[in-house]
This record gives sequence, C-alpha cells and structure tokens, in this order.
Amino acid sequence: MSEAASGEAILFEVRDGLAHITLNRPSRLNAMDPEAIHRWRDLAVEVAERDDVGAVLFDAVGRAFCAGGDVRAMSELAGTTDAPGRTITALADVIHAGHRALRESTKPIVAAVQGPVAGGGLGFMLVADLIVASDRATFASRYSDVGLTPDCGVSTLLPEAIGMRRALELTLTSRTLGAAEALDWGLVTEVVAPEELADRAREIADSWLRGATGAFGQAKRLVRSGPSRSFQEALDDEARTIGAAFETPDAQAAVAAFAAGSGRSSTR
Repeated sequence: MSEAASGEAILFEVRDGLAHITLNRPSRLNAMDPEAIHRWRDLAVEVAERDDVGAVLFDAVGRAFCAGGDVRAMSELAGTTDAPGRTITALADVIHAGHRALRESTKPIVAAVQGPVAGGGLGFMLVADLIVASDRATFASRYSDVGLTPDCGVSTLLPEAIGMRRALELTLTSRTLGAAEALDWGLVTEVVAPEELADRAREIADSWLRGATGAFGQAKRLVRSGPSRSFQEALDDEARTIGAAFETPDAQAAVAAFAAGSGRSSTR
C-alpha cells in the first residue's frame, strides 16, 4: 500500500495474534513528524494493552527503515513558537512514552530492517527484541551532523546493544556501519538477502505465536528488566514467573512431551 493510498503515517493491523506496525512515510525516509510521533505512541500503548496480541512485527515502507526525526518538520513547528526547545522536548516525551510501552510490554518484537537507519531511527529499531536486517541496510547516528543530541532512547538502547565504546564512536562521529559490521557489533540479530527479509521476520514472529506465546513474553520481560534492579529482585521475579508458567497448559504439554522424548532417548 502506498503512502498516498493509506493516508496514515504508520500502518497497523492485528491478525491471528500478530500486531504488524509499518512506518509509512517513504518520501521522507520514514522520518517521524508530529503526526507520526503521536500515532506511534498511541499504537504502542494499544499493542502493549491488547490481550489478543501475542507478538509484534515492525517494518517500514520504501528504501529506508527510519531516518529518525523529520528535521524539516521539527524546524517548521519550532518556528511557530517562542519556546522551540520546549516543543521539541514535548515531542520527544511522546516518542519515549511509546518506546517505554513496547519495551516494558510482554509482547516479543521482531524488526525487519530493509534499508538505512539513522539518528533516532536507531532508537525505534532497538525497541525490537530481535532485528533482522537486509544486507543493504546501513546504520549511522548523524546527531553530530545537525548539532543535536541522542533521543528516542538511543543513549540507553545503543550502548546496551553494542557496548559503551562503540556507542560513543557511533554517536560522536559520522561513521556509518554496513549490515555485516552491524551484525559483528551486535547491533542486529541476523543479516539476510533483501528478498528473504520479509519472510524471515515473519517466520520468527510466527514461531512465537505457534509456541508458548506467554512464556516468550515473560522471558522478554525478565531479560529486559534485569539491569534495572538488584540480583535478588531478579531472582525472586524469575522464581515467581517460572512457577506461574509451569502451571499453564502450554508448559504442561511441552514439559510432558520433552520428558517423554528424553525417556525414549535414554533407553536406546
């Protein structure tokens, strides 16, 4: 569906448990203007709260995945007020509310990255739990090019993914990573040929929906929340969560099947 035909800056549908979020401003390299920013926040909160969503597929239309904030739109908006910095801060807060909703949700997210990612686009991408990139994708900060500082969670999500030194190098220089180097750095999960990207990302999402969907979501929550709390708090949460998971029908069936299979293997 084309940008003009859809009329939406971000496309969205839920089908058979899968929430599909698609950035849809290809003429602006999927850069986020105020309309897209507010829709992102609203959709993220909806996805996090919906009981019929078990997994999320996040992708984009056009040749770029996301160029971050739409600098032209931001500049025009800021020019209409006596406090442009306050306006930009308010928009950043809206983005961050969406990021937080998805990151803290129990919905595993896979991103399919088909092309360039820059600036705040890195933050949008890194909200995903697994990232499949085309071998044509590139990754850059570009904040220094426009005299701005990281937003969209980049200052936290980027060093979390690739380490402090590499994050500093990427944000303080104009360096651009190719897909292979991004994989080596740990910025993406895997790299595939462009024609395989959509199918591979969908394969991952479908595997979550076919399996113990609730357990995948809780596993994501445990791993994501670990760094923000004490080891004992994490251990207590793990104990409660695995106990609850063990009582679910999915886990009971899987454990029984695994135990039966292990028993047969040990007698051969």
